[in-house]
Amino acid sequence: MHDDLVDTTSSTAIVEAGWQTVRADGRVRPALLAAAYAEPRLRQLFPWTGMGELHFSRCTEYRHTWDIPYIQPAAGGGYWVSGPLRTESVGPADTPQQAIAMVVERLPLGCGPAFVGTPEELATHEAAEHQPQTTES
Repeated sequence: MHDDLVDTTSSTAIVEAGWQTVRADGRVRPALLAAAYAEPRLRQLFPWTGMGELHFSRCTEYRHTWDIPYIQPAAGGGYWVSGPLRTESVGPADTPQQAIAMVVERLPLGCGPAFVGTPEELATHEAAEHQPQTTES
């Protein structure tokens, strides 16, 4: 690769492009995006939005992972942290920083950086990493 070309295949480049897309789409409050991006553990995950909610994925491709809590706007200007599943609720947060802290407290072990691929490819990769190593005689 030439030095003047941008690497669009690395996890870092893909995740950064995701953050730029989320900022540009205008669905999430700017203060929440700034707080999430300022948190290194979340900045390395792939962000995505839905219904004004800010989600974080452990992989870069659609369908994203659903194993990290997400943040949605609450009436009156605060936030509500839910998830990771839609049927699960973490609780209210008055500030973006409180909401971010609630998500970070609940990150899966070994979370990040985002895996380049789909959730299925991530699961296969993780399963292979956890296979016992055998030596042949």
